[in-house]
Amino acid sequence: MEQKNGKENKLQIELPAEVAEGNYANLALITHSQAEFIVDFIRMMPGVEKARVKSRIILTPQHAKRLMRALAENIRKYEDMFGSIQEPESASTAFLNIPPAEA
Repeated sequence: MEQKNGKENKLQIELPAEVAEGNYANLALITHSQAEFIVDFIRMMPGVEKARVKSRIILTPQHAKRLMRALAENIRKYEDMFGSIQEPESASTAFLNIPPAEA
């Protein structure tokens, strides 16, 4: 980033060790209101009836749209490098009987 006076403005980002380890999730549920998008990242395990939310991220609509664009761009780059990502023919959550999200 550059300011009008010509000085560069650098953003420093800290990544704590416990966050750097990450959390595995194989399902995301997204809900929204007029003011925010809520993304719950969930880990489902085979044979277990209860799934646990591992992380919840709350975004403004503007940040949600930026995230959507960034994901689309990164998926395109990934597929250019490694080939098309194959999706299963049937919905993977059909057996969960999850009701549609409402705001």
